[in-house]
Amino acid sequence: MINYSFSMVELEYYLLILCRVSCLIFIAPFYGTKGIPARVKVGLSIFVSLLIYQTVQERPVLEYKTVYGYAVLVLKEATAGLLMGYGCNICTTIISFAGRIMDMETGLSMASLMDPMTRENMSISGMLYQYGVLLLLMVSGMYQYIIKALVESYELIPVGQALFLPDRLFNVIMKFLADYILIGFRICLPLFAVMIILNAVLGILAKVAPQMNMFAVGIQIKVFVGLCVLFFTTILLPQVADMIYTEMKTMMVSFVEAMM
Repeated sequence: MINYSFSMVELEYYLLILCRVSCLIFIAPFYGTKGIPARVKVGLSIFVSLLIYQTVQERPVLEYKTVYGYAVLVLKEATAGLLMGYGCNICTTIISFAGRIMDMETGLSMASLMDPMTRENMSISGMLYQYGVLLLLMVSGMYQYIIKALVESYELIPVGQALFLPDRLFNVIMKFLADYILIGFRICLPLFAVMIILNAVLGILAKVAPQMNMFAVGIQIKVFVGLCVLFFTTILLPQVADMIYTEMKTMMVSFVEAMM
């Protein structure tokens, strides 16, 4: 028979840890996908929170006097977990942004697919790159890095001591927007360059042979060339995954630093 007793202070401390962990797991990539059952997420959150509760050495004294004071601590921990998970999650939108640009250039922007992970419509190229990059991120151990960063965040941001300064968070978001556009165009740069050359060739042919309907011919050529470029640029997926991996680390670290 197991006889385990704990004080109310320990329970309150554990619940605060559970708030940060559960909010991160429900929004972070890999863990927060809609294909994973909610019961699995809840069980994982409870198990990870218990491990963190046993490993955290320094436990600051929780300063509150009423239920409303404890509710403020819960909101602070939940917001900290959401920001850390959101910092990783928004990096995956770079791939869909690059996919939309590639489909606009190849003439496939009207075609879309339902992503079972996000329940949203995505472009064909974005779907191809999305699952390819996520597979490489899983192989590289990105899911382990998220949990490690979560554990280490308790050393930098103890329970109940998170600070939310608007100017710091604004600078983090603005930095991400700059990287969002830069990395997105770097991903679609090979296809974008080929399409610029193809448009130049079609423009020259339209002047040389005006009797040809370059609009009808150009659509078919763009689709064919675009699919060929996508096929040959799949070898660049490891480099794309490395850029997304680096950006996820940068964003998570930036959000943690903004809350210190």
